[in-house]
Amino acid sequence: MSKIQNELQAEVDKRRTFAIISHPDAGKTTLTEKLLLFGGAIRLAGSVKARKASKHATSDWMEIEKQRGISVTSSVMQFDYKGHRINILDTPGHQDFSEDTYRTLTAADSAVMLIDVAKGVEAQTIKLFQVCAKRGIPIFTFINKLDREGRSPFDLMEEIEQVLGIRSVPMNWPIGSGRDLCGVYDRMKNQVELFNGEDHSTIEVKKVDDYNDPVIREMAGEYLHDQLCQDLELLDVAGDPFDLDKVLKGELTPVFFGSAVNNFGVQTFLENFLQLAPKPEPRSSTEGMIEPTNERFTGYVFKIQANMNPAHRDRLAFLRIVSGKFERGMSVRHIRAGKDIKLSQPQQFLAQDRDIIQEAYPGDIVGLFDPGIFRIGDSLSQGGEVIFNELPTFSPELFAKVTVKNALKHKQYQKGVDQLTEEGTIQVFRTINFDDMILGVVGQLQFEVFEYRMKAEYGVEVQLQRMPYQFARWLVDDKVDASKFRINSTLVKDKKDNYVVLFENEYAMRTAVDKNPTAQFLETAP
Repeated sequence: MSKIQNELQAEVDKRRTFAIISHPDAGKTTLTEKLLLFGGAIRLAGSVKARKASKHATSDWMEIEKQRGISVTSSVMQFDYKGHRINILDTPGHQDFSEDTYRTLTAADSAVMLIDVAKGVEAQTIKLFQVCAKRGIPIFTFINKLDREGRSPFDLMEEIEQVLGIRSVPMNWPIGSGRDLCGVYDRMKNQVELFNGEDHSTIEVKKVDDYNDPVIREMAGEYLHDQLCQDLELLDVAGDPFDLDKVLKGELTPVFFGSAVNNFGVQTFLENFLQLAPKPEPRSSTEGMIEPTNERFTGYVFKIQANMNPAHRDRLAFLRIVSGKFERGMSVRHIRAGKDIKLSQPQQFLAQDRDIIQEAYPGDIVGLFDPGIFRIGDSLSQGGEVIFNELPTFSPELFAKVTVKNALKHKQYQKGVDQLTEEGTIQVFRTINFDDMILGVVGQLQFEVFEYRMKAEYGVEVQLQRMPYQFARWLVDDKVDASKFRINSTLVKDKKDNYVVLFENEYAMRTAVDKNPTAQFLETAP
């Protein structure tokens, strides 16, 4: 190994890049805050829900997010903890933003699945889990809100296995639950994490011989200690053993119990996670797998965000570094554009707070100032034409015709539509003859955010008229005939001039497939 490769290896070994996935309201923003708190990245964790308070969670920075108390864009946060450099990709929990979330997951090496102890595995969690499972990335589970009344740990584990089809191994186990919660027992380290005092404000960690230790009985009382012993004896006999190989293949999920709002179990989770989670992984490209320790710099753009700083009306491209060392001012090949560009203003993030950085390494996420040259999926490389596998696009399910209320603002309107399309907020289609613009989205909230941002950021009021279509299929056919798609469907083009058919219902789609045996109807762009 060369000196540079040794340096790269040392930096790669330190890094953990992961996404947090969950259903809305499972406590994702709170968990993110508490992790940042341990890393010293923020001094005070503020509540997202406290609308009147001026402090909002660091990861929810867009005005509409503050008003609604939800994350609608993916933020990136970086901090250091005990010799590790951690990159958290905080993803939108709301189901209407699944497309942005899916793409963000391509930049992560592992995922933390957050589950509410009372609600168990919810619909959005299932969707996001499936994206992770397809990529085979390791998934770590944090069962949250243990301080509230909820379901039994055995119930929740069974549901994870039945609904998601993944085996689970509890790394710790609750002692009591809800109001009776007094601690968790760490099965791997033989130690207990206990609430101290009535107000649950301080947490004490004690080393014990095993779960039969009288120290636990003294702290938890006879009833809860007996229950703990019964549960753990059953797990020792019937539970899955811990197997790191299976975890790294995405076949077994380590489960941690805790309460993010009380800071309970979070540090144990973080320290275990850092030991078990994979460091930055190789990525598949036109030149085969690219190893992080390859000396040549490579990376790809997985997200574009306009107007992160409203005062500057700027656009940032989020770049996942795959290999080599990134240095400020370096020249790289922008492969799709076929030209060399200089990366002069690279930034790293704590949500909307940004610092200009001098260098970064594989696994890191860097924000590149974008004058309009980047698109989602673009590959950058130092020498050579390495192209990373294209990021997925997803078939929209809701459609609306869009018009601008003030015709004099057409220029600003076009700029807003172009930028929000490149960000992946919306997909745009044009009708063949009339050149009407139709927007496609995965969920209703995306329409609301589109209207809000067009007005707030571009000064343009738009009118949306809902269309009856439910499916979009990309059409691959030697002889495209628009007249075939007039009943319960219409033929349009996407921004790359691919033909797309919009269907009102499944019957219309099946009929079209039957009548066009030589054509292909694809769920994603070819």
